[in-house]
Amino acid sequence: MKVRAGPVTLKSLLILNTRRQGKINNVGTNPLINKRERNEIALNNRDCGEVLMKSHNDDSRLQEGVTQALRNCVRLQQGEKVVIVTDTATTFIAYELEWQAGTIAGRPNVQTFYMEIFGKRPDNLSDGHVPLALPQEIEEALRGADVAFYAALTKPGELKSFRSPMIEVVNSNRKLRYAHMPGVTLEVFMRGMAVDYGIVQKVTARVKERVERAQNLYVTTPAGTDVVAEFLPAYRWIASDGNIVPGHWMNLPTGETYTYPVTVNGVVVVDGVLGDHFDRKYGAFAATPVRLRIVNGVVTDVACGNKELEKELKKYMDSDSRGNQIGEFGIGTNIGLDGVVGNMLLDEKHPGVHLAVGDPYGSKTGAPWKSSVHCDGVLLKTTIVADGEVIMKDGKFDEKYLK
Repeated sequence: MKVRAGPVTLKSLLILNTRRQGKINNVGTNPLINKRERNEIALNNRDCGEVLMKSHNDDSRLQEGVTQALRNCVRLQQGEKVVIVTDTATTFIAYELEWQAGTIAGRPNVQTFYMEIFGKRPDNLSDGHVPLALPQEIEEALRGADVAFYAALTKPGELKSFRSPMIEVVNSNRKLRYAHMPGVTLEVFMRGMAVDYGIVQKVTARVKERVERAQNLYVTTPAGTDVVAEFLPAYRWIASDGNIVPGHWMNLPTGETYTYPVTVNGVVVVDGVLGDHFDRKYGAFAATPVRLRIVNGVVTDVACGNKELEKELKKYMDSDSRGNQIGEFGIGTNIGLDGVVGNMLLDEKHPGVHLAVGDPYGSKTGAPWKSSVHCDGVLLKTTIVADGEVIMKDGKFDEKYLK
């Protein structure tokens, strides 16, 4: 990775960041640290960040991706208040966001929160470990922000304890333009934000216009998916195309249209990747796909050659009363992506179908129920038929949606 010439070398940057992470982890293990002391440590770490930002990453793809996010997606303006919620694993993206946002909005208007400052983030919840909860400081900052970004790796249990409560706060701020990037990595960000979002928006609009008229979609794949999803006009199809307006939030990178299906029946074979924290642990798994039997919108059977994954997914769905109900049917529309990488944030935007168990994002789709879990599954080489019309064949959109 290239670093701009200056007093900070890549080696010293990594050493400094390791020291930062150690300092932050010490904060998380000390129950006596109060709010004032946490803020002092945050400012100290911010000073380290200022040094790093003076010699920040010179990869043009990262810089151009952040510029697109700020200029074209949230359209940040001078004087607006910006909040960045991140973690130490996502340092390079956070620094570039903070640097460019400060240049546009003014550096005093940008607040960055590192999640590790507020406590431990365990990779498993055994032996009494608990996921990090949303801190009041972040909640208060989001309520007053004009623009906000969440860019951090996913951890078990944090959907319920941290991200879902955060989204509720986001939804309550009607002026906020919010970009949500759970599980983002440097590779994912650079690949997903380097595409032409003008084209993505056109494709998304054409696909959405067709599917929102469909009573049902029939989906098949070479891996064995054979499933029918039915829809009602009462439940909205959402275009996630990078155009983030006040009072709304969207994934970045993006490119999809999705809704809540009133019912789903058949067999789904997930041969791409699973979401929430599963992608970080298992990556892409075409060699050991997950087979789901779905009856009236409910997963009744789970089978996988990887028995550890099978057991963990069953436990995940059993953790909530609606955890085995299909809450989302989505179609990826980012035609600038070539293949899956084993990261749900990016892979669900790849042209094709993804379905999710758990929360149906009712505040967006109009679905009448909630769940504390949400896990997408990406299907490869999808064929989609809408009321008899082929929209996609083997993962390729019909030409009329690309013109």
